[in-house]
Amino acid sequence: MRRLTYGPDASQFAELTEPDGPSRGVVVVIHGGFWKEAYDCSLGRPLAADLASRGWAALNLEYRRVGNGGGVPQTLDDISAGIDLLADTDLDLSTVVTLGHSAGGQLAAWAAGRHRLAPWSDARVRLTEVISQAGVLDLAAAHQAGLGSGAVERFLGVVDDDTLGLADPSRQLPLDVRLWAVHARDDEDVPFGQSEAYVARAGPRATLVEVTGGHFGVIDVTSPAWADIVEILET
Repeated sequence: MRRLTYGPDASQFAELTEPDGPSRGVVVVIHGGFWKEAYDCSLGRPLAADLASRGWAALNLEYRRVGNGGGVPQTLDDISAGIDLLADTDLDLSTVVTLGHSAGGQLAAWAAGRHRLAPWSDARVRLTEVISQAGVLDLAAAHQAGLGSGAVERFLGVVDDDTLGLADPSRQLPLDVRLWAVHARDDEDVPFGQSEAYVARAGPRATLVEVTGGHFGVIDVTSPAWADIVEILET
Protein backbone atom coordinates (compact mmCIF):
# COMPACT_ATOMS: atom_id res chain seq x y z
CA MET A 1 0.00 0.00 0.00
CA ARG A 2 1.30 3.43 -0.97
CA ARG A 3 0.14 6.70 0.57
CA LEU A 4 -0.42 9.50 -1.95
CA THR A 5 -1.20 13.10 -1.05
CA TYR A 6 -3.12 15.70 -3.02
CA GLY A 7 -2.99 18.68 -0.64
CA PRO A 8 -1.47 20.01 2.58
CA ASP A 9 -4.29 19.06 4.95
CA ALA A 10 -3.87 15.92 7.05
CA SER A 11 -7.00 14.45 5.44
CA GLN A 12 -5.93 15.06 1.85
CA PHE A 13 -4.47 11.68 1.03
CA ALA A 14 -5.29 8.31 -0.47
CA GLU A 15 -4.00 4.78 0.03
CA LEU A 16 -3.21 2.91 -3.19
CA THR A 17 -3.15 -0.88 -2.97
CA GLU A 18 -2.08 -2.69 -6.12
CA PRO A 19 -2.60 -6.35 -6.98
CA ASP A 20 0.08 -8.90 -7.67
CA GLY A 21 0.35 -8.89 -11.43
CA PRO A 22 -1.52 -6.79 -13.99
CA SER A 23 -4.47 -4.75 -12.75
CA ARG A 24 -8.00 -5.39 -13.98
CA GLY A 25 -8.77 -1.70 -13.49
CA VAL A 26 -9.03 0.80 -10.67
CA VAL A 27 -11.66 1.00 -7.95
CA VAL A 28 -11.80 4.24 -5.96
CA VAL A 29 -13.16 3.38 -2.50
CA ILE A 30 -14.99 6.28 -0.80
CA HIS A 31 -16.02 5.72 2.80
CA GLY A 32 -19.22 6.97 4.37
CA GLY A 33 -20.22 8.29 7.78
CA PHE A 34 -22.61 11.13 6.87
CA TRP A 35 -19.61 13.30 5.92
CA LYS A 36 -18.60 13.51 9.61
CA GLU A 37 -15.03 13.86 10.87
CA ALA A 38 -15.56 10.93 13.24
CA TYR A 39 -15.51 8.43 10.36
CA ASP A 40 -12.41 7.93 8.24
CA CYS A 41 -10.82 5.81 5.54
CA SER A 42 -10.17 2.92 7.92
CA LEU A 43 -13.70 1.88 6.91
CA GLY A 44 -12.47 1.36 3.36
CA ARG A 45 -9.30 -0.60 4.08
CA PRO A 46 -10.89 -4.08 4.23
CA LEU A 47 -12.63 -3.39 0.92
CA ALA A 48 -9.42 -2.17 -0.72
CA ALA A 49 -7.51 -5.23 0.48
CA ASP A 50 -10.19 -7.58 -0.81
CA LEU A 51 -10.34 -5.83 -4.17
CA ALA A 52 -6.56 -6.01 -4.57
CA SER A 53 -6.68 -9.74 -3.84
CA ARG A 54 -9.12 -10.03 -6.76
CA GLY A 55 -6.82 -8.24 -9.19
CA TRP A 56 -8.00 -4.63 -8.84
CA ALA A 57 -5.96 -1.58 -8.00
CA ALA A 58 -7.79 0.07 -5.10
CA LEU A 59 -7.50 3.75 -4.19
CA ASN A 60 -8.91 4.20 -0.69
CA LEU A 61 -9.68 7.90 -0.58
CA GLU A 62 -9.64 10.17 2.47
CA TYR A 63 -11.07 13.68 2.38
CA ARG A 64 -11.92 16.64 4.58
CA ARG A 65 -15.19 16.11 6.41
CA VAL A 66 -17.62 18.16 8.45
CA GLY A 67 -15.73 19.07 11.58
CA ASN A 68 -12.25 19.18 10.07
CA GLY A 69 -12.61 21.68 7.24
CA GLY A 70 -14.99 19.73 5.02
CA GLY A 71 -18.44 20.41 3.63
CA VAL A 72 -19.46 21.96 0.33
CA PRO A 73 -17.38 22.73 -1.66
CA GLN A 74 -14.26 21.56 0.22
CA THR A 75 -15.22 17.89 0.38
CA LEU A 76 -16.11 17.92 -3.30
CA ASP A 77 -12.78 19.57 -4.13
CA ASP A 78 -11.02 16.79 -2.26
CA ILE A 79 -12.90 13.96 -3.95
CA SER A 80 -12.13 15.38 -7.38
CA ALA A 81 -8.46 16.02 -6.58
CA GLY A 82 -8.09 12.62 -4.93
CA ILE A 83 -9.42 10.81 -7.98
CA ASP A 84 -7.14 12.90 -10.18
CA LEU A 85 -4.15 11.44 -8.32
CA LEU A 86 -4.61 8.50 -10.67
CA ALA A 87 -3.49 10.64 -13.62
CA ASP A 88 0.00 10.75 -12.13
CA THR A 89 0.35 6.97 -11.78
CA ASP A 90 1.27 4.38 -14.38
CA LEU A 91 -2.02 2.53 -13.89
CA ASP A 92 -4.23 1.67 -16.83
CA LEU A 93 -7.19 4.05 -16.49
CA SER A 94 -9.42 2.51 -19.13
CA THR A 95 -11.62 1.22 -16.28
CA VAL A 96 -12.06 3.50 -13.25
CA VAL A 97 -14.94 2.67 -10.91
CA THR A 98 -16.02 4.64 -7.85
CA LEU A 99 -17.34 2.51 -5.01
CA GLY A 100 -18.93 4.55 -2.23
CA HIS A 101 -20.90 3.69 0.89
CA SER A 102 -23.68 5.86 2.34
CA ALA A 103 -22.43 9.46 2.13
CA GLY A 104 -19.59 7.99 0.11
CA GLY A 105 -22.23 6.77 -2.34
CA GLN A 106 -23.28 10.38 -2.85
CA LEU A 107 -19.66 11.33 -3.49
CA ALA A 108 -19.09 8.36 -5.80
CA ALA A 109 -22.09 9.23 -7.96
CA TRP A 110 -21.31 12.96 -7.85
CA ALA A 111 -17.77 12.36 -9.07
CA ALA A 112 -19.01 10.76 -12.29
CA GLY A 113 -20.60 14.03 -13.40
CA ARG A 114 -18.28 16.55 -11.77
CA HIS A 115 -16.71 17.60 -15.07
CA ARG A 116 -20.07 19.16 -16.04
CA LEU A 117 -19.82 21.61 -13.13
CA ALA A 118 -17.73 24.75 -13.57
CA PRO A 119 -15.55 24.36 -10.45
CA TRP A 120 -14.42 20.88 -11.54
CA SER A 121 -14.58 21.13 -15.34
CA ASP A 122 -10.82 20.53 -15.53
CA ALA A 123 -11.02 17.12 -13.82
CA ARG A 124 -8.33 14.92 -15.35
CA VAL A 125 -9.70 11.44 -14.67
CA ARG A 126 -13.08 10.39 -16.02
CA LEU A 127 -14.97 7.54 -14.41
CA THR A 128 -16.31 4.62 -16.36
CA GLU A 129 -18.72 3.12 -13.78
CA VAL A 130 -20.17 3.83 -10.33
CA ILE A 131 -21.26 1.44 -7.59
CA SER A 132 -23.28 3.14 -4.87
CA GLN A 133 -23.54 1.14 -1.63
CA ALA A 134 -26.63 2.33 0.23
CA GLY A 135 -25.88 5.78 -1.15
CA VAL A 136 -27.48 9.09 -0.27
CA LEU A 137 -28.39 9.85 -3.87
CA ASP A 138 -31.02 12.54 -3.34
CA LEU A 139 -29.77 15.17 -0.92
CA ALA A 140 -32.96 17.22 -0.98
CA ALA A 141 -35.07 14.21 0.00
CA ALA A 142 -32.49 13.18 2.60
CA HIS A 143 -32.62 16.66 4.12
CA GLN A 144 -36.42 16.61 4.25
CA ALA A 145 -36.30 13.22 5.96
CA GLY A 146 -33.74 14.42 8.50
CA LEU A 147 -31.26 11.65 7.72
CA GLY A 148 -28.28 11.60 10.01
CA SER A 149 -29.94 14.07 12.41
CA GLY A 150 -29.33 17.04 10.14
CA ALA A 151 -26.20 15.72 8.44
CA VAL A 152 -27.22 16.99 5.00
CA GLU A 153 -27.64 20.56 6.22
CA ARG A 154 -24.27 20.47 7.97
CA PHE A 155 -22.63 19.10 4.82
CA LEU A 156 -24.20 21.65 2.48
CA GLY A 157 -24.02 24.61 4.85
CA VAL A 158 -27.15 26.09 3.30
CA VAL A 159 -29.76 23.87 1.66
CA ASP A 160 -30.72 25.82 -1.45
CA ASP A 161 -30.69 25.44 -5.22
CA ASP A 162 -27.08 26.60 -5.46
CA THR A 163 -25.62 24.05 -3.05
CA LEU A 164 -27.90 21.26 -4.25
CA GLY A 165 -26.89 22.07 -7.81
CA LEU A 166 -23.25 21.60 -6.85
CA ALA A 167 -23.56 18.48 -4.73
CA ASP A 168 -26.77 16.51 -5.30
CA PRO A 169 -26.35 13.48 -7.61
CA SER A 170 -30.05 13.60 -8.45
CA ARG A 171 -29.47 17.02 -10.03
CA GLN A 172 -26.81 15.55 -12.36
CA LEU A 173 -29.10 13.26 -14.31
CA PRO A 174 -28.99 11.94 -16.98
CA LEU A 175 -25.96 9.80 -16.26
CA ASP A 176 -22.82 9.74 -18.38
CA VAL A 177 -21.80 6.28 -17.11
CA ARG A 178 -23.34 3.07 -15.80
CA LEU A 179 -24.37 3.12 -12.13
CA TRP A 180 -25.39 0.28 -9.86
CA ALA A 181 -27.30 1.26 -6.72
CA VAL A 182 -26.77 -1.58 -4.25
CA HIS A 183 -29.11 -1.30 -1.28
CA ALA A 184 -30.85 -3.42 1.36
CA ARG A 185 -34.56 -2.92 1.89
CA ASP A 186 -34.03 -3.26 5.66
CA ASP A 187 -31.51 -0.39 5.79
CA GLU A 188 -32.35 1.70 8.86
CA ASP A 189 -29.86 4.51 8.20
CA VAL A 190 -30.41 5.37 4.53
CA PRO A 191 -33.86 4.32 3.24
CA PHE A 192 -34.03 1.88 0.36
CA GLY A 193 -36.21 4.46 -1.38
CA GLN A 194 -33.17 6.69 -1.88
CA SER A 195 -31.76 4.22 -4.40
CA GLU A 196 -35.11 3.05 -5.73
CA ALA A 197 -36.29 6.56 -6.63
CA TYR A 198 -32.92 7.58 -8.07
CA VAL A 199 -32.77 4.58 -10.39
CA ALA A 200 -36.36 5.15 -11.53
CA ARG A 201 -35.42 8.70 -12.54
CA ALA A 202 -32.01 7.87 -13.97
CA GLY A 203 -33.16 5.59 -16.77
CA PRO A 204 -31.48 2.62 -18.44
CA ARG A 205 -27.91 3.38 -17.36
CA ALA A 206 -28.82 2.83 -13.71
CA THR A 207 -29.54 -0.54 -12.12
CA LEU A 208 -31.06 -1.21 -8.70
CA VAL A 209 -29.51 -4.21 -6.93
CA GLU A 210 -31.45 -5.27 -3.84
CA VAL A 211 -29.34 -7.06 -1.25
CA THR A 212 -29.66 -8.14 2.38
CA GLY A 213 -27.70 -7.12 5.44
CA GLY A 214 -28.98 -3.69 6.41
CA HIS A 215 -26.84 -0.59 6.09
CA PHE A 216 -23.47 -2.19 6.74
CA GLY A 217 -23.69 -5.52 4.95
CA VAL A 218 -22.46 -3.86 1.76
CA ILE A 219 -19.09 -3.07 3.39
CA ASP A 220 -18.63 -6.45 5.07
CA VAL A 221 -16.36 -8.42 2.75
CA THR A 222 -17.69 -11.71 4.17
CA SER A 223 -21.33 -10.88 3.43
CA PRO A 224 -23.64 -11.96 0.59
CA ALA A 225 -24.09 -8.26 -0.26
CA TRP A 226 -20.35 -7.90 -0.88
CA ALA A 227 -20.46 -11.02 -3.04
CA ASP A 228 -23.10 -9.29 -5.17
CA ILE A 229 -20.83 -6.25 -5.54
CA VAL A 230 -17.93 -8.47 -6.57
CA GLU A 231 -20.23 -10.04 -9.17
CA ILE A 232 -21.01 -6.58 -10.56
CA LEU A 233 -17.29 -5.90 -10.88
CA GLU A 234 -16.87 -9.19 -12.73
CA THR A 235 -18.99 -7.75 -15.52
